[in-house]
This record gives sequence, structure tokens and C-alpha cells, in this order.
Amino acid sequence: MSNRNLGILAIVAAIMVSWAVVQSRLSNRSTVEPSGPSYLIQGLDPSEIDSIVVGHGDNAVMIQRREQQFRVVNEADYPADPKRINDLITKCLDIKTVESYTSNPKNHEDLEVTEEKAQGVVKFLKADGSVLTGVIIGKALEGGQNTYVRLASQDTVYLAESAPYIRTTAIDYVNQEIASVEREDVNSVTVTTPDGSYTLRSAEGDAVVMADLPADKKLKDSDAKSVLGGLNSLRFDDVNTPSAVGELSYDYRYVCRLDDSTEYRLQMARKDGKAYLTCEAEFTDKTPVTMKPGQVESQEELKKKEAKLQAQERAQRFTLRHKGWVYQVPEWKANYLTKRQADLMEDKAKPAPEKPAEAVTPAESSPPVAEPAPAQSADPNAG
Repeated sequence: MSNRNLGILAIVAAIMVSWAVVQSRLSNRSTVEPSGPSYLIQGLDPSEIDSIVVGHGDNAVMIQRREQQFRVVNEADYPADPKRINDLITKCLDIKTVESYTSNPKNHEDLEVTEEKAQGVVKFLKADGSVLTGVIIGKALEGGQNTYVRLASQDTVYLAESAPYIRTTAIDYVNQEIASVEREDVNSVTVTTPDGSYTLRSAEGDAVVMADLPADKKLKDSDAKSVLGGLNSLRFDDVNTPSAVGELSYDYRYVCRLDDSTEYRLQMARKDGKAYLTCEAEFTDKTPVTMKPGQVESQEELKKKEAKLQAQERAQRFTLRHKGWVYQVPEWKANYLTKRQADLMEDKAKPAPEKPAEAVTPAESSPPVAEPAPAQSADPNAG
């Protein structure tokens, strides 16, 4: 056999060995033919989603569509935040796969794409409870470049370019903000506690004054400003219905009046080391907004009327949203909303007593010093 033929046989043998190694690896992976980059979820119609399950088992978050609105079942059916729901759906739809990895369900546990071991589980359900679609996010490859993912209703596992972070607690899917009132818009605040009531008012600049402040007291400026700005970024930690919370004694009241005539009213209670509140709002300027027929009004006047109508609407929406709910708020925030008057005052510094004038002791008198007698001149007639 010529050297040329021997060379060809050596090349063929090397190719066969390489192919055998590749086949062995493929059989171990139970791979599917790679389909190239594509979106994991194809053609989801959000209007068909009746409910959403995030997570697995007892800790799963249940979100149910009721009357064209999603509600978080775990949070007493409190309305879900539409932005959070849209964000969740978008994150799932944006998962893009690089290649298919395996279709053998025996590999799911090692890749952490079982519901029990997954980093994230989201299932979109139909009205009959069947799975419309969903995603299960497994572990990432070393280096974090790609992540194992699969559809909730299929066994095929894919490598995804990146996997989104999925929020896993029920409170994550509601809008926790109760109110967000800017400090400069506040005219006054009246706080009622079991010890009585007091009123704080905005003064020039960012100063705060207390009505009827005793003459021998002064205001603790920092604490007073925190009380006056109590509705700035007011958020809740939990929400429930009155029946679920049980009997509460609302011994505290916080009323915040804005410059635009909006009045926010909070009733607060404490129970078992937790602070609860209910709230409502009212636009107190009852003067009707009218348009004078045949009279052209200035832009400034029209803007004032528009601002008034918008303030009325905000107060109505606030009351409608919070009616029938009891909120648990952070203790540090509740401390300012229920601050007692005595805790906002301190004694004025008393002026230092004047020292009595020291008695001046007159110097002891000394006997007068006798002046020396003038020297006598010699008598020229003597002797």
C-alpha cells in the first residue's frame, strides 16, 4: 500500500474517532437539534391570562384576574399593581434562547429546572386552571453567561442568553405607596393622641411652628419637620381587611391640610407591637367651578380652575382606592404620625443668673506723713 493510501486511512480513522466522541457526548446529553436564537414563549395573548402563579408550593404567589383587574390572593385580594404585572409578563416574553440543550426530564433536577429547585417559576393559567404557558428558570452556567430554562408545559431545556430576576413575594406585586405629599405643599398638620391635640404649621422657608406653644418651651425642629412631612413617601408593609385584622382601637388621628385645600385624614391604632391605619381624603373647597358663558377667561384663571378640578379628582381617587383597607405601616413612620405634643417640646434654656456685684473694701487710711521742716538759715549776728 502506498504512503498516500496510508495517509488517507489515517485521516479517516481520526475522523471516525472524533465522531465517536461527539456521538457519546450527544447521547449523554439527550440533545435536541439546535434551533438557533429565538424567544422561549411564542405568541402569548395577555387577554387570555386568567391567573398567574409565581413560585411553587405553599410560598407561591397567587394573582387572579377579577373584573378586568388582577388581584393578589395572598394579600387579601388587594389590587395588583398593573406596572408590576406588565413587567412580569414582559420579562417572561423577553427570554431568548441560544440553543436547545436536552429533552430528557431526568436531567431537569441537575439543571435545576424542576419547580422545586428552580430559581424562578411563573405559570400563566387559563380560566379552567390549565397552563396557558409559563417559564421555569434553572441554574446559570459557570461564569453566568447563559442560564438553563424551559417552558412550564414542556420537557425541552434551553440555554438562554440571560434570565430575568423574578420577584417572589406577594407584597412585590402591589403598589405599597399610600401617599406621597411634598413637604412644601403642606399647610398644616393636626395630630390627636390620647393626651390631646396640637397643630403644626408651615412657616417661612422650611421652618415649622406650633400653635399655642407654651412660653417656657421651644420646638424640637427636626422632629417637628418629620411630623409635618409624615405623608411624604408613606408606604405600607402589609394590607388586610378590617375583619381579618380584628378589633382595633383608633386612638390616634393625623390630619394633613395642603395649600390647595386637600385634606388627608388618617386614623391610627396600635396592637401587638404593630401600627395600623385607615385613610381618606377630601377636597374641602366646595366652591363650584363654573364657566361664564360668553366671557373669555384668562389663561391664568383657566389654569386655576383646572388645578382645582384635578385636586378634587385626586382626593376622590385616593378615598376610592383605600376605602375598606387596613394598612400596617413601619414603626418608625408611625412614631411620627402619632407623636405626642410633649415629645416635640423641650424647655427653653434659662439665662444664667447674674453674679452679685462684689463689695469694694475701702483701703485702710494711713497716718499723714509729716512734711519735713524747712532748714533754718545761720544767724549772721551769732557769736
